[in-house]
Amino acid sequence: MSRSPLADAFAHHVWATTRLIDACQELSPDQLSSTIPGTYGSIIDTLRHLVAADAGYLSLLSGGQVREIDEDQESRLELRQMREAMSAHGPVWSALLEDGVDPDADMIRHRDDGTDSHAPVGIRLAQALHHGTDHRSQVCTALTTLGIEPPQIDVWDFGHESGRVFVSPA
Repeated sequence: MSRSPLADAFAHHVWATTRLIDACQELSPDQLSSTIPGTYGSIIDTLRHLVAADAGYLSLLSGGQVREIDEDQESRLELRQMREAMSAHGPVWSALLEDGVDPDADMIRHRDDGTDSHAPVGIRLAQALHHGTDHRSQVCTALTTLGIEPPQIDVWDFGHESGRVFVSPA
């Protein structure tokens, strides 16, 4: 059986998010609460939003294998809980992709206001990756403005650390 072309992308998504959460474990409450203009919000709120949204995307795409995180839960998530949630998402993303998904299948999200949001699976997968990248970047920007070197979380770093990318000797 061949791997999904998206397997590395979602493995990176989970790895980068957990690595960023780990880096934020060392921050003080004031640092976690700091906000930077042009970003989602504070570091902690951005991470909470990122993890909760990931649970939402995965819940819909996996038929409820992952529980959504409601707004009340989201506002109380601690870094340890966020890391646990993202780590648990990895195998579900992997299984979902291994099962083969139809990128054109219509996925309907029933919204609280009574409307239904229609989008094909391919768009929802792209959104999950984009959303994670966008908010991880914002947290890294916030860390930099605090004078803290953000962790190396780009795809090449993931590739090297996972052994999927290497440099052969000359």
